[in-house]
Amino acid sequence: MFRKLQLGALFAVLAIATGCAATITDAQLEAVRTIARNAESAAEDAQRQAGEAREMASGAQSTANQALSAANAAQACCDATNERVDRVFLETVAK
Repeated sequence: MFRKLQLGALFAVLAIATGCAATITDAQLEAVRTIARNAESAAEDAQRQAGEAREMASGAQSTANQALSAANAAQACCDATNERVDRVFLETVAK
């Protein structure tokens, strides 16, 4: 899809640069090639950055999962402690 966008931009620049004339100068063609190379380079950089962001998001998700697991374990421990305290309290009151 991005390649189609690049080609569309290339042809648009080409048409504008030549004024829809039948002949294109070497300088105009080189200018269009330079624009296309720059666009391709920018697209590659964006793709690389997106990959890095995906990796960072995956790492953050892993950390969040570990934190959730630790929180669940702490909650289970707290619940067990509360049950023991309640049991001791009830035994004390019953005496």
